[in-house]
Amino acid sequence: MKNTFLEYGYKPEEIENKVNDTFYDIFEGPNRFFFDGLNDTSYFMDTGNCDARTEGMSYGMMMCVMMDRKDYFDRMWKFSHDFMYMREGYMKGYFAWSVGPDGKKNAFGPAPDGEEFYAMALFLADKKWGSGEGLYNYKKWAQDILSTVIHHPVPMWTSDNYLIKFVPGSPFSDPSYHLPHFYKCFAMWAKECDRPFWKEAEKASREYLVISADPKTGMHPEYAQFDGTPDHEVHFKGGDPMFDDHGCYFSDAYRTVANIGLDALWNKKTPKLSKIADNLISFFADIEPENYMKYEIDGTATEYKALHPIGMLATLAQGTLACSPSNKKAAEKIIRRFWNTKPRTGERRYYDNCLYMFAMLALSGKYTV
Repeated sequence: MKNTFLEYGYKPEEIENKVNDTFYDIFEGPNRFFFDGLNDTSYFMDTGNCDARTEGMSYGMMMCVMMDRKDYFDRMWKFSHDFMYMREGYMKGYFAWSVGPDGKKNAFGPAPDGEEFYAMALFLADKKWGSGEGLYNYKKWAQDILSTVIHHPVPMWTSDNYLIKFVPGSPFSDPSYHLPHFYKCFAMWAKECDRPFWKEAEKASREYLVISADPKTGMHPEYAQFDGTPDHEVHFKGGDPMFDDHGCYFSDAYRTVANIGLDALWNKKTPKLSKIADNLISFFADIEPENYMKYEIDGTATEYKALHPIGMLATLAQGTLACSPSNKKAAEKIIRRFWNTKPRTGERRYYDNCLYMFAMLALSGKYTV
């Protein structure tokens, strides 16, 4: 697998140490956000909100697969199964997107990005360690999750255009949820009857990533309509205007170029997705993280500073994997800036450092399938 750091002159032992140190920071160090829960479980805490989320739990499980830590993986999966999986009610069969450290649910609805990362992490766990019985039959759980998300009475994907929804029942999407590189695997590993759906979803998501990006800057909005236009409607008014408009390039949206980069690493570069990465990396090549802002997708800066600047830099670094050779100078600026930037500390470290770890894995060639 391509080791980008090695290509830029960093030594193998330096790279190995940096990846291991990042994992240690997240799972074991003084700034960790991995904690033991009840009944032989563990969880990632969203340190900005003091809860455990399916986003973070599934991210943590993916990190554990890549770092060959079955012990941590099983503890996180058990927490997800015991405290987040919904066994009754309107959303039965899904995972509650937010629970407290004590396992009590804060919500009784799911977030689709959690489900798709759970499925992929479980499939890869089966490939790496093999499946066991019951809870630890990773492959069966992955297949059941994928069956549920498309056949549930309130599905997470649309049946007519094969696009993922922001939440079940919502009439819009989140571009950062679109993972065509996952769907390509799902089309091979899901239940046989579901495989044609995932093949179509892969195609639809590749197209959606193009139509939802600004053609000049490469920026995606956090939320977008199914035709790709930014969704500026205030769906969840939280009292802080910085968070109300999700039609901008802001927290969720950073992940989109990272996904495009990972797709290029696992599969191959495609001209349209490479153009998105080229535009975005060129836009930010000469901007330091402390100067990152919330942007309209045309590149117009709003009055608000980026909430997750380290995470944003990490996703840009991962996104360079999709850049064309002609954009090498801008890509190198981003990669070296990322290499020289430490993981975030403090209250908001959870989201930034999850994205940081994924970028470390991808650029070192360790984020493999």
